[in-house]
Amino acid sequence: MCDVVRDEKYYMEDGSCILLVENTLFNVHRSMLSRDSSSFATMFSLPQGDTPMEGTSDDNPIVLPGDTVAQFRNFLWALYALPPELMVVHTAQADLVRLMDIALVANKYSFKTLETWALDAIQEYVTRQPSPLFPRPALAPSGALAQFSAATTPTIPTAPPFKPGLARLVRLAHLCAHEPLLGTMVGLLKRLMCSSVPYAYLAMCLADELDLRTLKGAAYLEVMQKTKVVAREHVDIPVCATPDADGESEDEEDDGIEVLLSPDGRLVVSGPQKLRLLCGYHGLSRAWEHLRLHPPPFEHASSCGATWHQHGCTQSWSDFWKEKTRTEGILSLGLADVLGRLRAVAKEFDKWGSATYMHHDCRLSAKRVIQEKIKQVEEELPDYFSEEKEMV
Repeated sequence: MCDVVRDEKYYMEDGSCILLVENTLFNVHRSMLSRDSSSFATMFSLPQGDTPMEGTSDDNPIVLPGDTVAQFRNFLWALYALPPELMVVHTAQADLVRLMDIALVANKYSFKTLETWALDAIQEYVTRQPSPLFPRPALAPSGALAQFSAATTPTIPTAPPFKPGLARLVRLAHLCAHEPLLGTMVGLLKRLMCSSVPYAYLAMCLADELDLRTLKGAAYLEVMQKTKVVAREHVDIPVCATPDADGESEDEEDDGIEVLLSPDGRLVVSGPQKLRLLCGYHGLSRAWEHLRLHPPPFEHASSCGATWHQHGCTQSWSDFWKEKTRTEGILSLGLADVLGRLRAVAKEFDKWGSATYMHHDCRLSAKRVIQEKIKQVEEELPDYFSEEKEMV
């Protein structure tokens, strides 16, 4: 243990428990570590037997594997900080990395109250306006999947610099099952990927890794529509990392997700990801062909049968559907862009006017059917990008 050093701040002379993190010793109070029904409290209550008690000397510390010195130091800051010091987490000057470290270590050692406090503070920080994550004048991008609440998702600039460190926030929220933060981060990634292929790829990888259904379909759709891909095993020569928007690499903690391009500019994906993209394209294309030929049925209003000719009402709807699904605007969209095409049909329906052979109440019912079909496709989108998806 010749290379072991004592921490300058948290090796306390009156401490009662010595801990070793990497090569650094911490001497803190057992009473502090026993708070919040933590796993330390459980450990301290176990019978010690005849062996010397760990944590009583520098030569016999409690070893904490898997933590870093910086993480544990930030965690101890939360345990020992005075109230005025803690108030900074509710300001724009909050240290996001420190809060993430606190939440991570608190989760590991079952400090549930402290974990929730840190995660709530992170949620408050990332939803500030303007967003401290992207401190530049912002313009929310538009896109097929960009309809998310600005009240819960940070406003972001168009084509923002690529920040792979966002993956750590998503993983942390998922690990701790903090639904508000996870929902915010998923919403943020959805907005980012509408104007950025790297963010779409990042979202796609996180959706696969964490099984995030709410993100998977949207991310795969954006990658499918915005770029050409190549499987990693088919790239024989070195690939280049995609830089951020400023042309500089991000000095972030390694999140294990690197955006790579082949020499001809295609996005490098894994073999399974390429297969899912192909399945999605095929399934969505087939779904649109089926939908184009079979207008969604709607329920006629009760007054339609009494005062209207239902057959003519149905025929009018069928004629509208077949005509509008062949317009130049819709055909200009990708064959697999079912959502984009359905939204275009919805706009055409709004412009249809009143000079039709459809009963007024039936028109309202048909309009609802289009919106319900859009919602259905959105909900089923992740299933299309799956090897198990049955092709219709």
